[in-house]
Amino acid sequence: MSSSKSDSDFLAQWKHSLAPYNLGYKLKLASQLMYRHFLERLEPYGLTPFHYLVLCCLWEEDGLSTSGIADKLKQLGATLTGVVDRMEQRNLVYRQRDDRDRRVVRIWLTDEGKRLMRILPPLGEKTIVAATKDISAPEQEALLQLLDRIILNMS
Repeated sequence: MSSSKSDSDFLAQWKHSLAPYNLGYKLKLASQLMYRHFLERLEPYGLTPFHYLVLCCLWEEDGLSTSGIADKLKQLGATLTGVVDRMEQRNLVYRQRDDRDRRVVRIWLTDEGKRLMRILPPLGEKTIVAATKDISAPEQEALLQLLDRIILNMS
């Protein structure tokens, strides 16, 4: 019986490191719940949140290289290649070799990919609004800054 008490005491000092109480678990759970919510909103368009992320990069700077998108999203190239393949099949983007460096492949928006710029961001906003209801704008900004610091610390 004393070992059980001893185990409880030991775990109590590490509670902040244990799931479901720790930061990593809570970040993962929040991310999964937001992903699921947003996925439901994207479903009528046949898109995933990752497709949306790639489109966001291209809406900001059309013609990025695959590695440029991967850098912005902190993604591995192999994962991104498959996503761009599916986006190309859906006529959202097309690939073109760079004129100055034939080794570089650039990703360009099609008219359909450009059209979605007016449709999808408001859907993303609805997910953010749902996730942050009862959280003030200053608290949201502070949270974003803290997350940026965590990302930087872990990069």
